[in-house]
Amino acid sequence: MAVEDVGLADPQALVIANAAKDAYDFLGSPEGELAIAEAVIYIATAPKSNAAYAAYGAAMRTAKEAGSLLPPKHILNAPTKLMKTEGYGYGSGYEYDHDTAEAFSGQDYFPKKLGRQKFYDPPERGFEREIRKRLEYWAKLRRERSAE
Repeated sequence: MAVEDVGLADPQALVIANAAKDAYDFLGSPEGELAIAEAVIYIATAPKSNAAYAAYGAAMRTAKEAGSLLPPKHILNAPTKLMKTEGYGYGSGYEYDHDTAEAFSGQDYFPKKLGRQKFYDPPERGFEREIRKRLEYWAKLRRERSAE
């Protein structure tokens, strides 16, 4: 439940579930049962989201349907010395995120034949509210950079 039903709405749910299992394994009964009870209460009252679960399913379907597509050349290293010297475009135009403003280049890493995809759509609840803000901010930076 911590993974599938709570998901990233509260990423601590999985940590707490695993900690409760470890506590039970270490303490045994009856003290370990209290750790399990606390984890059950925590998870039952945590905000719920299956957005990561749905995104994973969508990404797997897309990968299966699209097959093995090559990533863009700007994120590939030239596999041979000849390819480096002959100008095949490997690594050309690559921007290292940490060298850019906001440590975000906005470059597209999806295969050209596939185009940019959006699999994960976090809801406005729990921790995913913060993830949504971050994704929206990056989309804004990407729009600004493409307008330049």
